[in-house]
Parts: sequence; C-alpha cells; structure tokens
Amino acid sequence: VNKDVNRPVSELSGHEGYLSCCRFIGESKVLTASGDAKCIYWDLDRETQTSTFDEHSMDVMCVAVSPTDKNMFASGSVDETMKVWDIRSGKCTHTFGRKGDKFHTSDINSVAFFPEGWSIGTGSDDSTCRIFDIRCYGQLSNFEVPNTGIAVTSVAFSKSGRLLFAGYDDNKCHAWDLFGDAEQPSCVMREHSARISCLGVTPNGHALCTGSWDTHLRIWA
Repeated sequence: VNKDVNRPVSELSGHEGYLSCCRFIGESKVLTASGDAKCIYWDLDRETQTSTFDEHSMDVMCVAVSPTDKNMFASGSVDETMKVWDIRSGKCTHTFGRKGDKFHTSDINSVAFFPEGWSIGTGSDDSTCRIFDIRCYGQLSNFEVPNTGIAVTSVAFSKSGRLLFAGYDDNKCHAWDLFGDAEQPSCVMREHSARISCLGVTPNGHALCTGSWDTHLRIWA
C-alpha cells in the first residue's frame, strides 16, 4: 500500500500516443489501449511490458477482458475493426470488419463481452451497436434507431445478457433487448443533459451507472 497518496505506486512508460482505456487483469497485470494503435499487457510487479499487440492500423479506443477466460480480450479501433486477442500467444485470433465485411463504418468506441464469453458487443460513431460471435466468426445482431446519426459512446451487457445498454452522444442511454426490435430500444433513459461518456453494470446485476459530460453519475435500478 502506498502511504503517500501524492506519489504513484508504479509508473509505466511505453506507449507513444494518448491512453484511451486500461483494464486490470487480476491484481498484478494491466492491459492498456492507446492512440499509437497498440495494446500493451503490463506486469505491475516488474513494471515491464509483457506483450504488445499491434495489428490495428489506427487508434485503439477500448479494450474488454473476457469474463470466462482472462487470456482473451477484445479491442475496438478507429480503423472500424474489432479484434479478439490471445494473451498467451500475443496474436490476434479474430478480426471483425474491413476486408469486404459490411459491419461498422466508423470508429468503434466501446466493446463489451457477453456474460458467456463467446460474444462481444460493440458501439460505434456510425450509430450502431452490434454483437459478434467468436464461434461462428460473424455478426449476430445490429441495433440502430433509424435516421438519428448519433454516435454510440459506450456499451455494457446486463448480468443475464438479455439487455445491451448503450450510451449515446444525444445524452440518452438505450436498453436494447436482444430478443426484441432491432430498431426500437426496450427502454430509453433521458435524465442526463450532456453526452453519456461511460456506463457500467454492477456485478450482481441490480443496477446500471451512467456517467456524463454534465458532471453527474446516475444510478438506474
């Protein structure tokens, strides 16, 4: 424990661009994403890089670690692709987007694993939320309110996986029912007065928290 709160316990240097996202993996490992188009896996005890993942061609905006396999993570990028990686090999195992696939057409801002670990939700500047499956190597769902043109900033699944929550640039949070209408969310939360920048679901699944540029956090239960 660091008793001096004004000094960091560790300082990690290796990225050449801004840091867009970081996630702990256990107590002593951290995964980071950066505008340098790379993800880095860090060992905090040694304060060193363990692996570098550099197959994206543009800024990496987000990463998410599999809830069922800590050796697997997903990343989303400005290059319009979502990639799945194996930490043990240091290589990309799946790429969704580009090469003729008609998936996202703009920056991917957020990724989240489905609770069972085989599917991944994404949110993009192209106004869509999509769900991709690793096993069939394809897209399962595409959620979009017609004629809005509003960017998706963040996504998260409910504990059961039935709902995909998405934060938007127009200050709203939508709850998409995976068994419902792909053009009409089952619920729209409208209390924020500025863009929603982040959201998350509690581990027990009882509440959703949304964060906004209006400086407020709101809890929905």
